[in-house]
Amino acid sequence: MQLTAHTDYALRLLIYLAVKQDNEPASVLDIAQRYGISSHHVAKVARTLVQQGYLISHRGRGGGLALTRPASDINIGEVVRGTENLRLLECFGPDSSCPIDPACTLKGVLGQGLQAFLDVLDQYQLSDLVDNRRELRGLLARG
Repeated sequence: MQLTAHTDYALRLLIYLAVKQDNEPASVLDIAQRYGISSHHVAKVARTLVQQGYLISHRGRGGGLALTRPASDINIGEVVRGTENLRLLECFGPDSSCPIDPACTLKGVLGQGLQAFLDVLDQYQLSDLVDNRRELRGLLARG
């Protein structure tokens, strides 16, 4: 399974905000520059995370993005569920046109694999991903 760039950037954005030293909001431009990615993509991901309640967006001078809750309260499995289309195959949806769908065991096997993947992610909070915050800050300062 490969996660989309949207989910990758969502996790990176959350990590950036979790390791930030000051309590000032971070700008989309700063985050994009630190990671070397498009500010347009960061803005799009930020909108998703604001809509899902992970971030707050402050407008105007001194504005930017900030976490809405502590990193220990942000579950990685929930973030991935909110940013990914986890429909692995066409038959995972309600309108399957596959002729073997009623007898297919592949869907069950893939469903178990997906659930195992999500079960592992559910064991981690954002705070677990930033235990090495000093090292992460140093690396992001070079960006």
